[in-house]
Amino acid sequence: MLKPQLKQSLKILSFIAFFVFCFLSCSKDDDTTDPTDTGVDPDPSGEQTVFAEDFILGKDSKLINYVLSEADYNKFIAGNGDFAMVSKKVYEYLNDNFDFIFILSVETEQPNGLYYGVNQKVKNDIEGVGSSIYDNTASYGSKGVLKSVIHMPRTEYIKNGPFLHEIMHYWANYNFIPTTVGGHWGYSSVGGQLGGFDELIDLGGGNYQGKIDGEDGFGTFANGGNTLAYGNLELYLMGLIKESELESVQVAENPQAVAGGGKFTADKITTFTAADLITKNGARVPSEENSQKSFKGITVVISTSKLSDERITAINKDLDNFTKKGTPDWGNFFFNFWQATGERATIEIDISQANIK
Repeated sequence: MLKPQLKQSLKILSFIAFFVFCFLSCSKDDDTTDPTDTGVDPDPSGEQTVFAEDFILGKDSKLINYVLSEADYNKFIAGNGDFAMVSKKVYEYLNDNFDFIFILSVETEQPNGLYYGVNQKVKNDIEGVGSSIYDNTASYGSKGVLKSVIHMPRTEYIKNGPFLHEIMHYWANYNFIPTTVGGHWGYSSVGGQLGGFDELIDLGGGNYQGKIDGEDGFGTFANGGNTLAYGNLELYLMGLIKESELESVQVAENPQAVAGGGKFTADKITTFTAADLITKNGARVPSEENSQKSFKGITVVISTSKLSDERITAINKDLDNFTKKGTPDWGNFFFNFWQATGERATIEIDISQANIK
């Protein structure tokens, strides 16, 4: 286990990075199977399987390496990559049974001016989460299964984040609570992956101190990558806790940041009870009792040349840890999905014969 001083220092560094840059991290709504046997099976030896020269199932069947032209690859680094091109390529060889498609670029440093991650939401069939009901999956080659496509420019973000953050964007924040920070929790007490504090101190005279995880300061967009679990409201929106477990949320009206970590001014602090939130947005349908708790994702690593076995092994290790139903090998500092949900939900990423046409 990390020493408390080291853990705090790492969290502060992670928080600073995400506070500065996570305004570039965002989500986007896109409101606009009969399997066929191709004779391609995963290699039983655990080595790569070649679907096409540019589309290769990596060793241990955990990721696809999609080799792009420099022009197509660079579009992703410029922030205008063609997500549908990737998803439609997936469905040429694989069945339509993935909730999420994770696209990872292989940049060694964070590209200047680019988001850390983005979630392109392609459908919503859940009532009571603040979003309208729509289905634009056909534009991505899916017949109604795909929830969203996520892109992150570096594979290291599987471990460090914003992987948890971007997955959360499938459910939030679509005006479930008022916010001055679009798509995120802003100056509120959600204290989760999409920002907000979990403790608020009234300093008097319309001045407030927000804290997260016992420390001064909080992010209005994010809170330190994968170092923080999902908040109470986030768990509710994901369908992982009951209405009776939903806590009240404080929201600052007309907030303005001032000097000092987590300090801000506001005209007032409004408290929304669980009943207020459900009255405003409607009950979540399906409720926690019937909600989906096991998810399936596919990871597509895009590059301009084939990945080495060593690189695939490293990425596989992080994917294994992120999706593990247990404590990840990377220790107690970074949460994986199972931990972040309070051991309530899982994501599977292995590509089996059942996934292949």
